[in-house]
Amino acid sequence: MELRQLRYLAAIAEHRNLGRAARALYVSQPALSYALKRLETELGVRLFDRTPAGVEPTAAGADVLRAAAEALAAADRVAAAAERHRAGGVLRVGFEASGAGELTTRARAEFARLRPAVRVVPKRFDWGGEAAALREGAVDAAFVWLPADLDGCESLLVHTEPRVVGMPAGHRLAAKDRVTLADTAAEPLMWTDAAPRAWVDWWAVNPRPDGSEPVWGPKNDNVEEMLDQVAAGAAVCFAPASTAAYYARPGLAWVPLADAEPLRVVLAWRPGHPLAEDFAAVVRTLL
Repeated sequence: MELRQLRYLAAIAEHRNLGRAARALYVSQPALSYALKRLETELGVRLFDRTPAGVEPTAAGADVLRAAAEALAAADRVAAAAERHRAGGVLRVGFEASGAGELTTRARAEFARLRPAVRVVPKRFDWGGEAAALREGAVDAAFVWLPADLDGCESLLVHTEPRVVGMPAGHRLAAKDRVTLADTAAEPLMWTDAAPRAWVDWWAVNPRPDGSEPVWGPKNDNVEEMLDQVAAGAAVCFAPASTAAYYARPGLAWVPLADAEPLRVVLAWRPGHPLAEDFAAVVRTLL
């Protein structure tokens, strides 16, 4: 068994579709299918079931994927430990979607200007994944969307922004100056089961002020899937205001959500990591 095979498994699980996973891995779909079959033969279990929408992990596959994720994280830590001793070192900075807005890019650029010998590697994660990556050592610092489990990490509040509702351009609410939670109460709401439940409930404002639960719409695994389903009219979504700028696309309307608390973003880092602490100092100056 090779790390390459485990990375293939992780990509298939992330995309739930062999074609999309193959494109993300820059391999052909037949090659990926063959690699999956070889690994299933080697392990003696079926890892994925085929569905009309793509693939889903079997019970055995879910167990193997959890172990594969741990192995990949450990391999990343080994590589990072070695790379820190190369000339200048490396700093891995995690974020999701629009991160902390413009501050995300400005901080990386300013750090690179001050520490040109250090290689800064941005790593994008899907819903809530940046906090887990930081705790597991897959990144050294991260712009983390709250709420999040940051046990054992240092953190600094760096950004807040209001929330908006994304909907098809022809939606009944699209022409409003702002909408309330009550306005959206009957609308199916996009959500994910890939993030911690507390994170999902905060974004969905669950329960609502009147004690009711949102109307749960389709699930998604990343921002691109979310916006594709919203544009198709399957549901609405709640998002930070910066999403409208960072993920602009035709057919979508964004309306401010008046009565939901704003998104708070922290820079979090692993204590005792010199480059991460230097990066935090740069962010402080930019604030």
